Amino acid sequence: MELANWGRAGASRPSRRAAGGLAALLAGAAAAALLATSAHAQQAAQAGDQQAQQAKQEADAKKEAAGATLLDKIMLLSRTGETAIQSLSSSSHVDQEQIDRRMAATPNEMLFGVPGVAVQADSRRVASSINIRGLQDFGRVAVIVDGARQDFQRSDHGTQSTFYIDPELVKSVDVIRGPVANTYGSGAIGGVVFFDTKDAIDFLKPDETWAASVTGAYETNGHGWTTSATGAYRFNDNLDALGNIVYRDYGDYKDGGGNRVAGSGFEVLGGLLKTTIRPSENSELKLGWVGAGDQWNEISGGKPAYDLDLKQNTFTARYNITDDDKSWLDLHINGSFNKTRLDQTSLVPVGGRYDPVTGLPVVLPIGSKANYDVGTGGFDIWNTSRFETGQFAHELTYGGDWVSDDVDTTGTSGGDSFYTPSGKRRVSGAYIQDKLSWDWLEVIAGLRYDSYSLKGDDTETSGDRLSPRVTVGVSPFQGPGLEGLQFYGTYAEGYRSPSLSETLISGLHPAGVVFPFLPNPDLRPETGKTWEFGVNYKADGVFRGDDALRLKAAYFNNDVDDYIDGASIDAGQPGCPFLTNVPPIFAPGGYYIPTCYQYQNFANAKIRGFEFESVYDAAWGFAGLSASVIDGHTVSYAGERAELATIPSSQVTAQLGLRFFEDRLTVGGEVQYNGKPKGNATAEDYTLVNAFASYKATDNLKLDFRVDNLFDVKYANPLNASTTSTVYEPGVTLKLAATMRFGG
Repeated sequence: MELANWGRAGASRPSRRAAGGLAALLAGAAAAALLATSAHAQQAAQAGDQQAQQAKQEADAKKEAAGATLLDKIMLLSRTGETAIQSLSSSSHVDQEQIDRRMAATPNEMLFGVPGVAVQADSRRVASSINIRGLQDFGRVAVIVDGARQDFQRSDHGTQSTFYIDPELVKSVDVIRGPVANTYGSGAIGGVVFFDTKDAIDFLKPDETWAASVTGAYETNGHGWTTSATGAYRFNDNLDALGNIVYRDYGDYKDGGGNRVAGSGFEVLGGLLKTTIRPSENSELKLGWVGAGDQWNEISGGKPAYDLDLKQNTFTARYNITDDDKSWLDLHINGSFNKTRLDQTSLVPVGGRYDPVTGLPVVLPIGSKANYDVGTGGFDIWNTSRFETGQFAHELTYGGDWVSDDVDTTGTSGGDSFYTPSGKRRVSGAYIQDKLSWDWLEVIAGLRYDSYSLKGDDTETSGDRLSPRVTVGVSPFQGPGLEGLQFYGTYAEGYRSPSLSETLISGLHPAGVVFPFLPNPDLRPETGKTWEFGVNYKADGVFRGDDALRLKAAYFNNDVDDYIDGASIDAGQPGCPFLTNVPPIFAPGGYYIPTCYQYQNFANAKIRGFEFESVYDAAWGFAGLSASVIDGHTVSYAGERAELATIPSSQVTAQLGLRFFEDRLTVGGEVQYNGKPKGNATAEDYTLVNAFASYKATDNLKLDFRVDNLFDVKYANPLNASTTSTVYEPGVTLKLAATMRFGG
């Protein structure tokens, strides 16, 4: 099937084809299992003693690693090599095992249950916007893939800033919530999400020169098919490479009420190439490319109106050198370029449109184009020096970063691209941070300098600021059971410059009603000021010798001064004239309303909340509990209070997994309660129940099974309340996957 025809064929795929495909997948998996079992048995007969010795070594390694939990894994995002449980901040880590267990096809599924994090995607599941603590869009959350900022933006009623990454390419996700993440780039007053793609060293076994795997997966809801292939090669100890290709073909899904959600199908062809070069024993250079070609339809009046074709290419180079004999040297240098192009083509004549300049009715003919072209280049360098002064140990981190966004949009008059302005924005910063440790005390003090410049056709603006951070952590107890208890308090500030769209958007609203968008070159940058108080707890051998408990909890209060949001201005007020040249009535159904819309500064946005995350792990299985409660509102300069539309659901997520047959079989489930945000008139409470199972039939064959939304609940993401119509999420969905691996 040609890529251009996916939307029309995907939704009407005959059920016999789906059933036949599922049968073929099951038959193939069964055949592979038989072949793999036969080969495995033959190898065992030939080298039984060797395998027994290897099994003993693996068992010993498992025993040594007992108690290691998710929160103990080093976060790539950390500038000082910390794990989430060691970090004096609200941090989370999602690893490969979790991504596989969720059988994730979208970023939303990868981040399921991470406290304080929500993903807005409406029915266009390949385009995601991440919300942290009620903040999202226009760079408030820095989304980074292998060091490359994802800054694509398109003005719309729903998500504004979106990114595209296929979970099949990702091996882990790190999340840091709040402006304590200001060493990771300018603007991240909400936090940072770092997606790290797969490496050859993680795919190859220690004794292998090469390895390959093939995965086939099927989802019942929407008849979604996924095929993925991965290959890796070790040239020598200093050079290895990995490649991956993934193809997804998903039709429109049905919501919990049994209604098909038009426009929810998509087709993705993505890939990854990465090579790691080790010039010396203590240095490493990673060169990578991540690419994607995504296609989907957008719906108008219940029928496909636009075909969207996205092409994205991300190039990265990451170098680090660390010398244990030179404690002052732990240098990292990153360079990246991300190019995203979205082409929108009308499939039908689109009426009910108005010229953005004259306000007169226009019809977009079939084949009308709108193009969004965003190029983001970035450079990042930092070093950590470790030394002691008296009884105090220091980790002094210092560095700088630079990011450039070049936006070029074109399209037909009256089309959507007119409202995503072209222009250039440059943001840069430098910082210094010292982590001081002494016995039971840790103190982190940092200072960041940010500057920006923004340029459109007739507008140019700039600004700069210093932002501090101070954190104090204490571990006051030494006795059994309490020695792993740590308390911390933080005050941190962050600085976000206005985006191109917020500053430059102009013209008349294109459809339905006519009113002007007003540019605002006088927008002031946002300043996030956060107080956070938290506790970390780490204990091994809680109930038995091989178990472990990890716990993190935090309360935060974030005041965002000069918060930027859209505001309506009555015609006749300063800056908003009556449109005397626009006829009062249009047909069909359109009309002029005497108001203007402009992005403006509010005195502040006040957001507060609580987050909790815990993991218990033992030989028999694992259990987890996470929760987040967030509340927020804006306050105008006149003192008027309004609920913040980007506040997500309050959540409680519980999971339980059981291991059998020497960890070859894992079964379990998840329950998540979602409470409606305060002030959201369209949202409702809902509870989701999921189940999962994974069976490692042989060392080379793994089968995965999952059921999402087991009780077929009809629900909607409350973040989609700003869209023109409610979009309900998928109903009950069964997932099945088989992965075959080879190596030698």
